[in-house]
Amino acid sequence: MPDSIDSIKTDAQNINSANTASPVIQALFGGTFDPIHYGHLRPVEALAQLVGLKQVILLPNHVPPHRPQPEATAQQRLEMVRLAVRDNPLFTVDTRELERQSPSYTIETLKSFRQEIGEQHPLAFIIGQDSLQTLHTWYKWEELLDICHLLVCSRPGYQSQLSAPGMQSWLEKHQISSPLPLSQKPHGYIYPATTPLLNISATDIRQRHQQGISCDDLLPPSIQNYIDAQGLYKK
Repeated sequence: MPDSIDSIKTDAQNINSANTASPVIQALFGGTFDPIHYGHLRPVEALAQLVGLKQVILLPNHVPPHRPQPEATAQQRLEMVRLAVRDNPLFTVDTRELERQSPSYTIETLKSFRQEIGEQHPLAFIIGQDSLQTLHTWYKWEELLDICHLLVCSRPGYQSQLSAPGMQSWLEKHQISSPLPLSQKPHGYIYPATTPLLNISATDIRQRHQQGISCDDLLPPSIQNYIDAQGLYKK
C-alpha cells in the first residue's frame, strides 16, 4: 500500500484535477447551532479540504424534530451563525428552515435544494458519525441518497459500524473510500471522512455558562461576546 509523500501529493493532484473538470459539489450542513462552536466549524473546514468543497451552506434548524427545543431564539441562533462565519469565505448561511413554522425535516430541505440546482448537479449533506448512527430514525431517511451524497465527519466516542438492523449492509453498499466519485454523480454515495475529533458539544457549552466556566477554547470570541451581551444560557 503506497504511503509516501509522493503518493499523497498525487491523490491531492487527482482531486484538484477532478474538481477542475467536474461540477462543484453543493454542500449543506444543518444544525440547531445553540450555540455554534468549533466542534461544528473545524471538522467541516477539514472536510472541505479533503473533498475539495468550495462552499458550505449552513442551515440553522427552526424546530428540530429529533432534539429538545433550542434555548436561544431562532433570531439569536441565526445571528450567532452569521457572526461565526462572517470572515470565513468557505461558509454561507441559508435561512429557509428558520422561515418554516413546521418541523425541520432534512428530506424536505434537500428536495428544495435539488429543485433549485437541477437533477444532475452534485449535492451533499454533511453529518457526523453520531447522526449516522441514528439515521434510521429520521423522517423518510431511505430517500436521502436518492437526492444527495452523505459526507460523514468523525465524532469522538462513536463507532464506524452501524448497530441498527440492516444499516451496516446499507452503509457498505453506498460507502466510498475516496472523495473523487462525489463530483461524478449527483447523489448516492456515503463518504466517511477522517476529520479532527473535537469533544465539544453545545450542551456542555450551555452548562458551562450556567456554572460560570470559561468557554473561550470552545467557540469563536464573537460568539462568546454575543452570548454575554444577550445574557444567554444563564438559567
